[in-house]
Amino acid sequence: MKPESLIPQSRLAELLAISTRTLERWRVEGSGPAYLKAGRRVLYRSADVEQWLDGSRRLSTSDAGDAHA
Repeated sequence: MKPESLIPQSRLAELLAISTRTLERWRVEGSGPAYLKAGRRVLYRSADVEQWLDGSRRLSTSDAGDAHA
């Protein structure tokens, strides 16, 4: 695994324009992207984030898609 493919929680929150608390809540709910624990650090694989985003893609407001929530 390439270290550059791992995204720290704070960076992912910045990229998604959300708070780190939202990512924490998603982990508790199981509704966010898959993550890794390295000691106390939470890391996300870029491939897992891309897969999660693809699953969240919608074509219209009435499209239920593969909702994670």
